[in-house]
Amino acid sequence: MTTNPYSAPAAPVADPVAAAQGNFVPGGRGVGTGRGWSWLAEGWTLFKGQPGLWILVWLTLLVIVVVFAVIPVLGPIANAVLWPVFSAGLMLGCRAIEQGGQLEYGHLFAGFRERLGTLAGLGAVTLGITFTIGIVVALLMGVGMATMLGGMRPESPEAEMTALLAGLVMLALMLPLFMAMWFAPSLVVFHDRGVLEAMKESFRGCLRNIVPFLVYGVAGLVLATLASIPLALGWLVLGPVFVASIYAGYRDIYFRP
Repeated sequence: MTTNPYSAPAAPVADPVAAAQGNFVPGGRGVGTGRGWSWLAEGWTLFKGQPGLWILVWLTLLVIVVVFAVIPVLGPIANAVLWPVFSAGLMLGCRAIEQGGQLEYGHLFAGFRERLGTLAGLGAVTLGITFTIGIVVALLMGVGMATMLGGMRPESPEAEMTALLAGLVMLALMLPLFMAMWFAPSLVVFHDRGVLEAMKESFRGCLRNIVPFLVYGVAGLVLATLASIPLALGWLVLGPVFVASIYAGYRDIYFRP
């Protein structure tokens, strides 16, 4: 008997009701500089109770992403549109652990049964903005889209340098989009926000915590480097910890203690 991986999970998952509203801070609040490291530490705490299941869920997600990636045209689009859906499911799993429950394998697909349209809308908006930025940068820098996306190697050192510069410009322009998307799935699934409202509140929350995010980024870069040394096997742990750290940051920024 075959099963649809996107159907409602048979395993019990946390009810995707809104998080407790009593101390919720719309738009987020500023937190201390050291909290950037604390998010990673709290992500580790969420991970270490069920490391085997976390790794299984993470590997499943990677397989799905890779399978979609090799499908021409539609696969990358599906990856972009569905990423917030998977992310929301993992945030539900983190909340279940925080509330004294457990992560379930079905949490990976829990986003498909609640707020699917809005979550997919986040992915679609992200894809559209990314594509638009790519076109603008390619036109301004005189770099082909295939080169920008790594599909073709530049024919000369000068073209390679231009492509590198174009990539850096695109990354800088994408930063506000990353900020708008960082907490958006959590705000959709826990607080019933719409696409644009969730992106706006996520951006504001990140903007108010630039310094903690710098600490988070530097610490994350160091950990990523270490995780990549032994054939990247460290990512089996660091990947789930990063995911859980997003939930930790959401709880820290959008709730008063």
